[in-house]
Parts: sequence; C-alpha cells; structure tokens
Amino acid sequence: MRAPGLFADSWQCGVHGTVHPLQPVVPPSVEALAVVVNRAQVPVWMPWPLPVGWLFTGVVSAGDDRSGGRATAVACSGPGPLGGAGEMLLVAEELGVGLGARYAGIDGLDPGPLMRVDQPPHTKVHAAGRPTPLWHVSGVPDDRAVFAGEARGLWLWVVVWPEQAGVLLYDEFVLTDLRDAGAEVDLLPCGALSPRVLS
Repeated sequence: MRAPGLFADSWQCGVHGTVHPLQPVVPPSVEALAVVVNRAQVPVWMPWPLPVGWLFTGVVSAGDDRSGGRATAVACSGPGPLGGAGEMLLVAEELGVGLGARYAGIDGLDPGPLMRVDQPPHTKVHAAGRPTPLWHVSGVPDDRAVFAGEARGLWLWVVVWPEQAGVLLYDEFVLTDLRDAGAEVDLLPCGALSPRVLS
C-alpha cells in the first residue's frame, strides 16, 4: 500500500486501487472502544445486552484520519450455547472495504454470490431496533459460521467460532450501534484481547 502523497489523496493498493487502511489493534478497554466509536462513519455493533457471561474482547477499524472509520469490527467472547467457548465478530462496513470478508475467510471484498438472497433469510437479528435478515455465507472455513446482510444501508457481518456457536443468532439477538449508546457503555465488561481480531 502507498500512503497519500503528491499524486493521490488516499491510500492506494496496486491491485485494488483506493483502500481504507486497517488501524492498529489495541487491547480492549472502554477508552479504546470510545476512540473507534468517535471516529466511525459506520455503525459499531455490539450485542446489547451481552449474552450471559460474555465479554467485550476487542475492536478494530479501517479508515484514515481524513475519512474516519469506514469499517468496524467488534469482538466478544463467552460461553458457547452448546458448551465450550464461543467467539463472535460483528463487522459493519461500506461496500467494497473487505474487512468482513477478511474475517470470514473468503476471497473478495463483499459476500456477493456466496449469499443466496433469493431464498428466505437463515436468521433475523434486531439491529438498532429494526428486524434485520441475515443469510448464511457459503465457502468459509469449517471452523466458523458466517452470516451477512444489510443494516442501515451497510454490510453487517456476523462471524462466530466455532460454527455451532451460531445458534446464538436464533434467539432474540439484539444489536446496538454504540454511536447511539449512552453512559451504560462505561460499564461494559472487558476481557483479554481476542486473537481473532489479530488474525
């Protein structure tokens, strides 16, 4: 990647053209989350309330200081609904950014043909108070389940490990855009940084 300079005012990739750079990952804390929330031009989705025993375990964004965050990913971890540990990444992004595809483990920038939107959605979540259909994304590695859809005119990806932890989405699952949240975010329980954010 080439940084903005004399001939371009945005980050450039030799293959993809204009791109939004991934910002450094920092350990999870309410303060680190607030920095991402304040810069974000897209939702910063968080399950609210968090499932019982779950913790906030990381946040990352893509975008530069000029354009702000054009994609965000929030990590949460906790007990899996069928036993063992579960992890979840919630990604909001503009079309063509590719952060969700990166964590989903697929080629390309968007789920496109890997979603069968001509069929009924596989699940629905409530995102910012609206029923939001999500479709299963095919072609992902066997260790995860990936769902994608549209919320607030942007991509919403939900990536869960292991695949069986995806049953969380079949209950009444509510997502809040932290840009709209109040002081209750200050009480968010934080855990250790999820290695999924770094992968």
